[in-house]
Amino acid sequence: MKSKNIRNAVSIIFVFEDKIFSIIRQNFLRAFPGYTAFPGGKVDKKDESSIDPLLAAARREMIEELSFDIESESVVEIRKIGRALTPKFNPYRFNTHFYRVELKEKPVFKVDENEAKSFAWMTPKELISSFDSGDRLMVPPVRYFIEEFCLDMNFKKELVFENRFDLSVEVPMIEPIKNFIQVMPRSLTVPPADRTNAFLIGNMEKVLIDPSPMDEDELTKFLNTISKYKISKILITHHHPDHHKFVTKIAKFLDVDIYLSQFTHTRCLKVYGENYFEKVSCKFIKEGDFLTEWLDERVVAVEVPGHDEGQIALMPISKKWFIAGDLFQGVGTVVVGGEEGDMATYFKTLSKVIKLDPSCVVPSHGIALGGTNILKKTLEHRKHREEQILEMYNKGISVEQMLAQIYFSVPEKVLKYARANIESHLNKLKDENKII
Repeated sequence: MKSKNIRNAVSIIFVFEDKIFSIIRQNFLRAFPGYTAFPGGKVDKKDESSIDPLLAAARREMIEELSFDIESESVVEIRKIGRALTPKFNPYRFNTHFYRVELKEKPVFKVDENEAKSFAWMTPKELISSFDSGDRLMVPPVRYFIEEFCLDMNFKKELVFENRFDLSVEVPMIEPIKNFIQVMPRSLTVPPADRTNAFLIGNMEKVLIDPSPMDEDELTKFLNTISKYKISKILITHHHPDHHKFVTKIAKFLDVDIYLSQFTHTRCLKVYGENYFEKVSCKFIKEGDFLTEWLDERVVAVEVPGHDEGQIALMPISKKWFIAGDLFQGVGTVVVGGEEGDMATYFKTLSKVIKLDPSCVVPSHGIALGGTNILKKTLEHRKHREEQILEMYNKGISVEQMLAQIYFSVPEKVLKYARANIESHLNKLKDENKII
């Protein structure tokens, strides 16, 4: 997936005495929902006509988000302290410029509730301590600049933060939650996604989840990337090939067991051959089974069938995160169909996880998202689609005609997945006696 043009953005760090101001973004936002952030935003066309477009954007954004003018008398100093560039593998790239705004008195900000669900004045060390407890989602540059403030509140040097991944020898990875490492190899997945997340979870010893590099070259890069960690076991969330390609080779390389549901094991043997797990030890896992520890709390398995009958999710006892696999997509749309998929079960599983109410959910394709808003939207979307399909069916419209009308903008190579969703909805409606 190629990146679009790099856009400029601004991020404002207000400083009063020994504290800095931050927000936690609303869970319903499209970009980085639930993440700790500083107020700011993109430079728009009006800003670009100014003498200093960056400061013009900073002033406009602060008035919009906080009802505060950075040109007011309460501002002692405005100083650019660094920038952060979105890595090359990301389809949407920003060059974000960070400004330190020192205040002589603590203002009463009128925070835009459409942007922030909470906000606080905290010392940098308090913010980092909160992240270290697993209570905050942070993108790497935000964490980086907070850590720099821990060292020097005056911030006399201007820094450049870049995710310096050498993609010729390694794959990118991030740590959005403490001790929760997301590794992102290129994989043979369904477009528009082109990467499947692998995860490294645990304290000293890690569980490797869903390793699936697309080819031998990406496998070498993947092994280079994870070699610094002590890995004690591998978990496959479900049987689809973009979640376990090369898994047996990786298991042999690491000399570890593979954990998976019994359904996933049986399905893999059926689809990929009876010798698929040859010379590798497999152990079955089910709802409630203990897998590892994260920040000194137990991480357990949660059964999440629907997209795939044998799919396993992971969650710590505190519910601070939930690895959802393909229960929803951060990139693209979930496919529910075939022998292993069931739409009625999928509806029940979405409702189950929404009721669990984890602090954030993490898909196999995309980034961690705060709350369960994405699951609620996914369920509502599927209900709406089902009503649409039922109405079309009652009018005598065929599956092929539905496909052409509903998914008219979908590339031809993925139409088979769209057809599977339609057929799965029809099967559910038949089982519920809503159609003949």
